[in-house]
Amino acid sequence: MTHKVSQDHGPLRPTALLGLLLALLLGGCVSAQSWEATRLLEDIDVGARPSDLKAETPVPVRTTLRYEVAGRPGLADLYDPRQPIGAALVLVPGFTREGKNDPRVVNLARSLARARFLVLVPDVAGSRQFRVRLDDARTIADAVTYLGRQEPKAANQEVGVVAISYAVGLAVLAGLEVETDLVPDFLVGIGGYYASEAIITFATTGKYRPADGGAWRSGKPLDAAKWVFLASNAAVLGDAAERRRLQEIGERCIRGCDATAEALAEGLGPEGRSLLALITNEDPERVPALLAALPATVRKQLDQLSLQDRDLSRLEGRLILIHGRLDSMIPYTESQALATAVPDSEIFVIDGFSHITPRDVGWIGQLQLIDAALAVLKRRR
Repeated sequence: MTHKVSQDHGPLRPTALLGLLLALLLGGCVSAQSWEATRLLEDIDVGARPSDLKAETPVPVRTTLRYEVAGRPGLADLYDPRQPIGAALVLVPGFTREGKNDPRVVNLARSLARARFLVLVPDVAGSRQFRVRLDDARTIADAVTYLGRQEPKAANQEVGVVAISYAVGLAVLAGLEVETDLVPDFLVGIGGYYASEAIITFATTGKYRPADGGAWRSGKPLDAAKWVFLASNAAVLGDAAERRRLQEIGERCIRGCDATAEALAEGLGPEGRSLLALITNEDPERVPALLAALPATVRKQLDQLSLQDRDLSRLEGRLILIHGRLDSMIPYTESQALATAVPDSEIFVIDGFSHITPRDVGWIGQLQLIDAALAVLKRRR
């Protein structure tokens, strides 16, 4: 789910919208499917608190599983809706120290299960470590393979993925790794990215460009984002001392850091200084040169994590992309760029929505969220 460093957002407040939609439904102006989508959003918003959906559906059963794919062990929680299953899906959280056990992840999985999805939530190491790890794409691919090939309850079901934040890119990469017959039937990305350079530029300078190019625009990135990148990319440095030092800086500064760049760089060698120079840079025009100056191992990792210039054709018609216009981690233009790169993608840019949580979602934003939820529900049989 969302980063614990960013929980300053208000509630979605769907209850008033439920009343409006009920009146419209009785008047024949709203479909029953839109009503179902609204109740799902309400259930997601209230978390563990009561809701209409909870009152009318069985409590999903959560079971912890251990499985193996090609000799690689996997650990995940399976949520059985105890209703006729409409589709199966792998839910991949964003950064959270508690991983699959985060109460917000558990509540989201249960909400999706109440909507007749069989939900598998794998243990993803990078999620718990606040790091973007290429190895996690294989973890996600293995979860998709297990659900599609080994889980009896998912037999003859369409299999999808719901990924959050940086996990969206990893889920896309996972979709490129699995065997052809296991490519997810649908992939829901919430607050995802497309190009490594673009998200580094936004995280460090607050600048982003529209998907079709044009002049720089200004946003307000969450300060923790650049330190997540520091810790993630320091992990591939060759010098063990530099690696540990930069990871420690990243871990500390994710929680808040007011030291100067010069103070942070003290005692670092050329590799560490080049990475720190990128993270502390505030000029978007300097980013390409700073990226080129990084150690080869870091450049390779960034290239491998980027979706730009990849052949994404096997995901055509499978993407449902949801992004907040007020996103403070990844600009919404990244989902627009990904949608442009993959034909027949569905994209929903939500007004008043921040990274993956609402800030001040008005009527328009709430109706946009209903449309997005409806697109997901339509993937069930």
